Amino acid sequence: MAKQTNIRLDDEVKAAAEERAKRRGLTLQGYLADLIQSDVNESRAAFMAGAASFLASYTDVFDAELGEDRYPGLPQGLEERAPRDAA
Repeated sequence: MAKQTNIRLDDEVKAAAEERAKRRGLTLQGYLADLIQSDVNESRAAFMAGAASFLASYTDVFDAELGEDRYPGLPQGLEERAPRDAA
């Protein structure tokens, strides 16, 4: 669900943003929403890449510490049918 947000821009910044939006065939609102969404998605992607790199670097340490019980709490045998990345 989309929510409305109000922002204040200097006259020069607003005029430049309106021009850029116009060149892209967008409203000012659409242009600003796209900029914010792009920034958020880049941050999310950077975080996920960092987390994946961290986990890959320490897989052996985690396995040594936690053992091979990848599905704690499941009845015996079920973990053999579950895909390795199901957890």
